[in-house]
Amino acid sequence: MPGEGRVFLFLQGPSSLLFSDIADNLARLGNTCLRINLNLGDQLFWRRKGGMAYRGRQKDWPAFINRFLDENHVTDLVLLGEERPYHRVACAAAARRNIDIAVVEMGYLRPDWIVLERTGMSSNSHFPADADHILAAAKHLEEPDFTRRYIQTFTREALSDLAYNLPAALGWFAYPHYRFHGLYHPLLEYAGWVRKALRKRHTVVLDRSAPTFLYPLQLQTDFQLRAHSPFGDQQAAIDLVLESFARSAPADAILIVKQHPLDPVLFDWETYIHEKAQALAIATRVRFADGGALDPMIAVSRGVVTVNSTVGLTALRAGKPVRVLGCAVFDVPGLTDQQPLDQFWQNPLPPDADLCAAFIRLIAASIHVRGNFYSRDGVRNAARDIALRLHTNTVNQPGGYVADLPRKQPKK
Repeated sequence: MPGEGRVFLFLQGPSSLLFSDIADNLARLGNTCLRINLNLGDQLFWRRKGGMAYRGRQKDWPAFINRFLDENHVTDLVLLGEERPYHRVACAAAARRNIDIAVVEMGYLRPDWIVLERTGMSSNSHFPADADHILAAAKHLEEPDFTRRYIQTFTREALSDLAYNLPAALGWFAYPHYRFHGLYHPLLEYAGWVRKALRKRHTVVLDRSAPTFLYPLQLQTDFQLRAHSPFGDQQAAIDLVLESFARSAPADAILIVKQHPLDPVLFDWETYIHEKAQALAIATRVRFADGGALDPMIAVSRGVVTVNSTVGLTALRAGKPVRVLGCAVFDVPGLTDQQPLDQFWQNPLPPDADLCAAFIRLIAASIHVRGNFYSRDGVRNAARDIALRLHTNTVNQPGGYVADLPRKQPKK
């Protein structure tokens, strides 16, 4: 049955009007939409009724959210990033009450797709991890249209981020006990961005004559790294990759380490990697790039190593072998290489083409909508489609849900 009369509680979303627009659509379908604002940025981007402020301490949040869910008869929880501390507590409280949880994030597919999943992503994802299930569920699905429909610029994204984080940081007195979920304060990240803009970018000369591997870095503050991998920080992942490469890669192999384009460089990755490579006697074989396009790097590579970056999925679509070190929704036997990393350098195994095509069809149909966070048309389309899926209980449909979590939580 459609969800008329349900009560949707929205927590933190992207720095855009997406959640407010989703709520408007749900309200027109007969539902009640509530919002708990945790900082001034949340408040500014919720431009409708139904919002209330939580100004208490983080230690008091569990009691508050449990009481709020009960008193308001909440049936559905909608949020961005289920591993944020406030969200993790809310999700646990919701799960105990059999409240449906919907998680919104930037798409596994890029550039103008948005993920909508039940319960969570990566190790919290209920998307199937069995090749036979994926092949059967995707058998009659159409190929997705990857023609780009919505354009969002970096400038628009940066301005939206500023419009959210500056009021949240400078207006701390309005929510005096709020704690940011990131490792770094937003103002510190902005200082890093200014410094980065003044630095010269380094790219690499791509050599097709040498066996080349690609290792894309992720953001140190990314919960995909912090919550869905066995690494406490990115340095630990870098150490593992470089040590394995030194030990087992062909003597003429090259490793390109690509910095994430949105990294504010509050840690000097280039120096860290250079010093580690020197200590392992592979400095001439490790190339660091903080600029340049990824697609040409993927094209010349024999394989891609990733913790769980969506670059891995891009590489799989290009037919390249991928070795995942953390937990990723696309880490499926037959799709990614399951060999130990030491063996991957010697004989990387490409994805099964039929399984890869089926996987793309299924994730596009069941856990994605078209749109983005920061262009007005992209937000409007995504909000309409997300609201319809929430209202009709079709999140993760068709065929994109299994009852038991199919992926193990990584051990730290």
